[in-house]
Amino acid sequence: MRFLHTMLRVGNLDRSITFYTELLGMKLLRSSENKDYRYTLAFIGYGDEDSNTVLELTHNWDEDSYDIGTAYGHIALGVDDIYQVCEQLKAKGADVYRDAGPVKGGSTVIAFVRDPDGYAIELIQTT
Repeated sequence: MRFLHTMLRVGNLDRSITFYTELLGMKLLRSSENKDYRYTLAFIGYGDEDSNTVLELTHNWDEDSYDIGTAYGHIALGVDDIYQVCEQLKAKGADVYRDAGPVKGGSTVIAFVRDPDGYAIELIQTT
């Protein structure tokens, strides 16, 4: 078995694709529309789906927002220079709501940013 993707429902697909591609450096891998059931899917990630885990962004045409709920935690991304990434995200207007720094009680450097729909993304220093 292999972990394939995580699906997030988004209120504005173009806004979300812009955030993940332009601010976080992912690529739009493929998209499709289902006119009968009124939704669009966009798959984004850092590499091809055959060898990488990706995000599936689902836009239901008749919805523009969602309640995230209390069970959802976050997506985690590894980054080489977390301080630089946070500054770049802030400069582009992203909501970095936990600045880069060591995790409480540890030495791993983390930060948190929200996507346009309010989903939490943890950034983890990898080098």
